[in-house]
Amino acid sequence: MLWLGVAYLVALGGLFVTAFWTTNEFSNTLVRVWNTDNFEQLFTLDVYRTITLRTIGVAVAVTVIDAIVAFPIALFMAKVASQRWQRIMLIAVLMPLWASYLVKAYAWRAMFSSTGPVNSLLDPLGLHLGYGLPATVITLAYLWLPYMILPMFAGLERVPDSVLEASADLGARGGTTLRRVILPILAPAVFAGSIFTFSLTLGDYIAVKIVGGTNQLLGNAVYDSALTGSNLPFAAALATIPVVIMLVYLAAVRRTGALDEL
Repeated sequence: MLWLGVAYLVALGGLFVTAFWTTNEFSNTLVRVWNTDNFEQLFTLDVYRTITLRTIGVAVAVTVIDAIVAFPIALFMAKVASQRWQRIMLIAVLMPLWASYLVKAYAWRAMFSSTGPVNSLLDPLGLHLGYGLPATVITLAYLWLPYMILPMFAGLERVPDSVLEASADLGARGGTTLRRVILPILAPAVFAGSIFTFSLTLGDYIAVKIVGGTNQLLGNAVYDSALTGSNLPFAAALATIPVVIMLVYLAAVRRTGALDEL
């Protein structure tokens, strides 16, 4: 594990160094001259501020949706299901991770097509849901859902049944027990799962290309700058934005003790 950490830090350091270089406008060759032009461009052009805010909004939406959907599943697995059904449900949660990312993303593309099942259900209501941000949020929420279920299941499994029984003996109803007992204990597990859902959404660029329509997020903006635009230094500077966001997020999550749940 140590060498993986070293390799990651070296690659991250190379990213930051490259962000202070530039490219020749005519030949697109790398010019190793130190400057801050790439970062000045990021801060002065409104389009990158818009992309950043849009990406954060999508990441928050995906995380909230996954937390809401994962909670009843994890609660049933941890406190209601028998050991046999618990194992079956764990396998069911893990099975989507064995399938190809591209297969799942293109499956959702077919779902959101004009003749797909989603619009077939919405047509009688006079609604239409094509490719765009809603489709991106739904697709990413599906892709990252197992990463939220598993930490929440582990957190709920560690809640002693005696604590729930004591709450009931003291006259607390189900809603009160959920609000005052379960959720405070579960909070670190939720934050632990959010690290995955939030960070994976920040860096995703494939699903956005497949179901996002014309919308851009940070991931595919970096991809376009590096490959389509052949501007590796600017792509490196753009990639520092999700890195900084995640560093701030991890610093905040660390205070909750969620990192101990990983």
